[in-house]
Amino acid sequence: MGNRTLTFKIFRYNPQKPEVKPYMQEYKLEEVSGMTIFVALNKIREELDPSLMFDFVCRAAICGSCAMVINGRPTLACKTLTKDLPAKISLLPLPVFKLVGDLAVDTGTWFRDMAIKTEAWVHTTKEFDPTALEERMDNKTAQEIYEPDRCVECGCCVAGCATANIRADFLGAAGINRVARFMLDPRDERSPEEYYEVVGAEEGAFGCMGLMACDDNCPMEIPLQTQLSFVRRKMLAQGLKLKTEKVAL
Repeated sequence: MGNRTLTFKIFRYNPQKPEVKPYMQEYKLEEVSGMTIFVALNKIREELDPSLMFDFVCRAAICGSCAMVINGRPTLACKTLTKDLPAKISLLPLPVFKLVGDLAVDTGTWFRDMAIKTEAWVHTTKEFDPTALEERMDNKTAQEIYEPDRCVECGCCVAGCATANIRADFLGAAGINRVARFMLDPRDERSPEEYYEVVGAEEGAFGCMGLMACDDNCPMEIPLQTQLSFVRRKMLAQGLKLKTEKVAL
């Protein structure tokens, strides 16, 4: 069986040139063994159209930069083999995030804002002693923290989320996953009340519609709905406690 001729329909729009309306541009490439969408895009840019904009850094599904909507699904270009797709392939930029141009979006600003909102750092009253030995952590706890920490901040879960597409203030699965990571960390001294202020509302743990798109689209296969359930249970318990205390007053 010979190699296929692939037809790519790629979204084109440069916000710096608003007079040129968004359109879909078609490119044809001969498929080669082991070709990924990342490889195909580089061939298009090097051989057919140097003006095509898209992001990449690592080529190994570590940086999350090459996320885009491939045939209707948010995923990583470097992890998607063309042999697993039909000969006609459509490529669109991720929704939710600010468009930089063509397939490139600004996920960095979104994730920075999310990190600030969730205060994504260990909160402790202990003073740092650079001469002290590192604190030991048991393997089970370390593995539990490592699971949500595998997030590469690609934005696929956010792009596929119905709530995130409706409301800009929603933390999304990535934000709730980040909160879960610090809830699991025994070094973090935040109280349930403090966490409730961050994630105990509709823009946090209670905004999810339960459509499972985050789980379906995560290229790292992080159990995002499990992390959401973990956070939601804790926030529900805290919410009931606060309500009980308010009634008692």
